[in-house]
Amino acid sequence: MKIRIIKKYILVIIISLGSLVAKGQQDAMFTQYMFNMQSINPAYAGMWERLGFLAMVRKQWAGIDRSPLTELISFHSPIKNEFVGVGFNIIHDQIGRENRLSVFGDYSYKVLLSNKLFLRLGVKFGFTNYNNNLSAYKLYPDNRFDPAYQGEIDLKFMPNFGVGGFLYTDRYYISLSIPKLITNDFKANYNNYSSVAETRHIYLTAGYLIDLPNNFKFKPSILVKGTIGAPLQVDIAANLHIKDRIEVGLMYRTGDALAAITQIAITSNITIGYAFDFTLTEIREYQNGTHEFYFSYDIDFYRRRYLRNRYF
Repeated sequence: MKIRIIKKYILVIIISLGSLVAKGQQDAMFTQYMFNMQSINPAYAGMWERLGFLAMVRKQWAGIDRSPLTELISFHSPIKNEFVGVGFNIIHDQIGRENRLSVFGDYSYKVLLSNKLFLRLGVKFGFTNYNNNLSAYKLYPDNRFDPAYQGEIDLKFMPNFGVGGFLYTDRYYISLSIPKLITNDFKANYNNYSSVAETRHIYLTAGYLIDLPNNFKFKPSILVKGTIGAPLQVDIAANLHIKDRIEVGLMYRTGDALAAITQIAITSNITIGYAFDFTLTEIREYQNGTHEFYFSYDIDFYRRRYLRNRYF
């Protein structure tokens, strides 16, 4: 039975890979991806024994009017049957006058491959709302409204779904996912304006935990995001975990940015984090960096006898 379930998920992922299409829009991007994998992989939901809440805010290219702003709230938990996990994500993306609100639920199931090796398989279902008020755009430098753009694009409830797999032990993980399989078109050639499609991305991520002396741990990780018709984007990170309380690291995003990451465990339940991106592109002279804030709260709701430390 378990083998049949695994084969079905693998088949869905392979079919989806064969039909990747690029249409220009991007999923929400986070520098602290290693602490926020549920937003891109539904199999991550419920992986830990705790019930957890997470909030993130990312302001890209601060100092530029209406530069990208991303806000995320997520929830995840195992249920009483510890093999099943559930999750919920709300993501608000604002770029210029474009606004996208995505609401998705996650379901995952854990398969025991050995005493120490586990595979979680997940599905994600939800919808996106899209709004873009074309009448509000103004010409530069006169600051006048453009008569060529009139009206408002207001699309409600564009459904979507995604799949993912998460292979892991206490020391490493390998994740493969496609969070949105349907390429919903927003609008094309609408009053001289085109805004097309949620892009279908595939994400491959991996990380490893290395013990060091004096209760230090080293965590290298990588994220590869691919879409046909666009170059691969690779995020490479190296984090140092200090005495189970503080985590500091650096990240490089190919062709885009360098970033510094800090996470602090305020209590055993509360963690806060901050990341600063320094862009490597030509826009760096006109902005004040990218700032990303992280907050998580975990609850030992089920009072399980065995709780693992959460390192990824």
